[in-house]
Amino acid sequence: MPVHILTTEDLWEFKTELLGEIKELLNENQAKVIKKEWLKSTQVMNMLSISSGTLRSLRRSGILSFTKIGGLIFYDAEQIQTILMDNLVKNSKQKK
Repeated sequence: MPVHILTTEDLWEFKTELLGEIKELLNENQAKVIKKEWLKSTQVMNMLSISSGTLRSLRRSGILSFTKIGGLIFYDAEQIQTILMDNLVKNSKQKK
């Protein structure tokens, strides 16, 4: 049985090739991933603890934009987070 000796140079070369292949796979898969997370109406109502009427009011007033597909309405989760942060009221009595 022949003996194969691995050198540190062999290991570095293997590491470089392996990392290169992993980067290629990640780049390929990244293009396929939909980056937005869409929430259904019930998820938004639970998240914000609001009623369906309040959610409808937020849609009609233009505060929340949405996408409607068939009978389903979807909301952009990132936009909801942004709206919450933009309307954050800081308490002046908070301890520093």
